[in-house]
Amino acid sequence: MTPLRHHIRATLALGLPLIGSQVAQILIILTDTIMIGWYGVAELAAVALGGSYFHTVLIVGMGFALAVTPLVAAAAAQEDSMQVRRVTRMGLWLALVFSAAMMPLFVFCEPILRALGQEAAVSANTRSYLDIAGWALWPSLMFLVLRSHLSALEHTRIVLLATLAAVALNAGLNYLLIFGNFGLPEMGLRGAAWASIASNTLIFMILALYATRKQGLRDYPLFARFWRPDWEAFIQVFRLAWPIALTLLAESALFMASVLMMGWVDELTLAAHGIALQITALTFMVHVGLSTAATVRAGRAWGVQDCVSLRLAAIAALILSGIMVAATIVVFVTLPAPLVAAFVGPDDPLRDQIIAIGVGLLMVSALFHLADAAQVMALGLLRGVQDTRVPMIIATISYWLVGIPCSYLFGFVFDWGGQGVWLGLVVGLVLAGGFMMVRFWSKVARLNDARPDISAA
Repeated sequence: MTPLRHHIRATLALGLPLIGSQVAQILIILTDTIMIGWYGVAELAAVALGGSYFHTVLIVGMGFALAVTPLVAAAAAQEDSMQVRRVTRMGLWLALVFSAAMMPLFVFCEPILRALGQEAAVSANTRSYLDIAGWALWPSLMFLVLRSHLSALEHTRIVLLATLAAVALNAGLNYLLIFGNFGLPEMGLRGAAWASIASNTLIFMILALYATRKQGLRDYPLFARFWRPDWEAFIQVFRLAWPIALTLLAESALFMASVLMMGWVDELTLAAHGIALQITALTFMVHVGLSTAATVRAGRAWGVQDCVSLRLAAIAALILSGIMVAATIVVFVTLPAPLVAAFVGPDDPLRDQIIAIGVGLLMVSALFHLADAAQVMALGLLRGVQDTRVPMIIATISYWLVGIPCSYLFGFVFDWGGQGVWLGLVVGLVLAGGFMMVRFWSKVARLNDARPDISAA
């Protein structure tokens, strides 16, 4: 077997369960969107807005989870079990601190959304949803830290199984609570919110039990004397995490801004945008899973300064991501209408209008998907080599000084509507992905120059 084929197989073995868990996790959100879409268009718009609002906050908090992955991977490569435990525990601490700090954003979401130009009725419905769903932030960030810990130690199958269990629980609770089946009260948006809390809590509980009970992982007693601080490890994780968090904020706020712009157009465009974004997010999770696998593979090579393995691990991940991009573009171009139609009730009087808008957005999404995959893969590789500050600067400039102005220009000045807003996102993502890729490969070249005699493992 050639070295590249070996790395492709290793990346697939690590990445497939991660891809499955990422897809399963987005299926929780997708289930909410589909079932609320069948409940009503006004509620669908609120879930589109509330979901984007929640995930803007969640994705920033993910920075503390993602910082755990390369640190654990490097420590594991050096067989330092104490360091593995230390950075994971302090990652959990940071997740708890961040969750507590962010709760006011959910409590006061309605006036915030009104100040951002959203309609009164949509803002009120969104508050009804986030009053409950906001509490899902706590178990969500805790399980993301544990997922990073287990992924770096190459225990990924349990992550997939736990997330699939949560998908089933979420769908069942949605059926019962949104529509009031089997004699339960009809709760609509609030029912979907309670289902989200329950499903995220289930994932956390399963991963916590596995991480502390599984043979081979008991050397890392994550919750033993959990209340005791480890300030050295806390600072180490924080230093790597805060640029990741701000990078994710720049990207997630880019998408939140696009949701707000869609709300400026009209409620139908906002609803169609929510559908198209969910479809795109589902396929994007493949690249997120591959990006995490790339972080682990690159982190292990970086931990022992193995340039050849680092380069081959990166090429393998990028080849797999490129294959998925091609397949996704074919589906988006050939089957847009059936994809959008699945989210709207067959008797909804606005069904045809929503499908027409959604189909146009999916056409643009073909370009969008290529650019988004490139930037998330570059970010994953850079995290693997523990490079987070410069990518943060690149992301901020690309998304906010270029992407957002282009979205406004194309969408409202050129009057291209929702498609114009999405084209602006493409411009920002292309710039970010391009500059980040250049930075990663320049670091590989510098490592190669410093250690020219290292061969592949």
